[in-house]
Amino acid sequence: MRIAVTYEDGNIFQHFGHTEQFKVYEVEDNKIVSSQVIGSNGSGHSAPAGLLADDAVDVLICGGIGGGAQAALEERGIELCAGASGDADAAVEAYLRGELENTGANCDHHHGEEHTCGEHGCGEGEEGCGGCGEEGEEGCGSCGGCPGRASLPPIEGKNVGKTCRTHYRGTFNDGTQFDSSYDRGEPLEFVCGAGMMIRGFDAAVANMEPGETVQVHLMPSEAYGEADPAAVFTVDIADMPGSEDLSAGQRVYLRNMYGQPFPVTVTAKDDTTITFDANHEMAGKELNFTIELVEVRD
Repeated sequence: MRIAVTYEDGNIFQHFGHTEQFKVYEVEDNKIVSSQVIGSNGSGHSAPAGLLADDAVDVLICGGIGGGAQAALEERGIELCAGASGDADAAVEAYLRGELENTGANCDHHHGEEHTCGEHGCGEGEEGCGGCGEEGEEGCGSCGGCPGRASLPPIEGKNVGKTCRTHYRGTFNDGTQFDSSYDRGEPLEFVCGAGMMIRGFDAAVANMEPGETVQVHLMPSEAYGEADPAAVFTVDIADMPGSEDLSAGQRVYLRNMYGQPFPVTVTAKDDTTITFDANHEMAGKELNFTIELVEVRD
């Protein structure tokens, strides 16, 4: 059996049609024997559904998914288990124990204790989280800062276009660790230069040799971009059912005018209004990475 999970940074990505990666698990005798991370090969329900079928996937575990995507999976004989959240590995183990329930099509599902609050259009020009545009919305979480990425020159190097497996440790300038594949015990797999990683990470790996370890310091322009003031907006609580239960610092999901979910952080709240920040949590931050190239495959 092969089980695929919409995937981002170890967790279940919450919108099937916009996931950039799947983690695919090979299961024998109801036990996981191997896994790998693959690119989604495009957005929208048809492209990833076809990719999973071509990869002989039997089951998809995801968070939110629409009716069209559900139908596309059914046409290809792929079992759906929607409504999942949290750690991807743990979700697969729960599925194998028969403890994971399928909610069916639910394009407004949310992460864990996060919320989905009503429908919000972000205002003119902000339909893709702070002005990235409709196509940008899918990539703002991991494309390394949508602003200007498409206009940058392509990354060059001998590893571009190849599947790379890397171990890495990421820290802020004060030394605080924010992520580590070493702690998870499994290298990260991605196609170098395909936009699956932030630009500076891609560029660092582009000319590395297997077994080599490098340390890089990335400015915001090479990582998640600068914070965009236009992505901070305030709405009336009365216009957004459910927002009365939120508090400052909470990470939640809203839906834009196209019905697509996007993450925001509650930055302020009073008796009548609530303020959200749709910038990526890493926007405006300098990042440091220790990167070890484990393997390169054509």
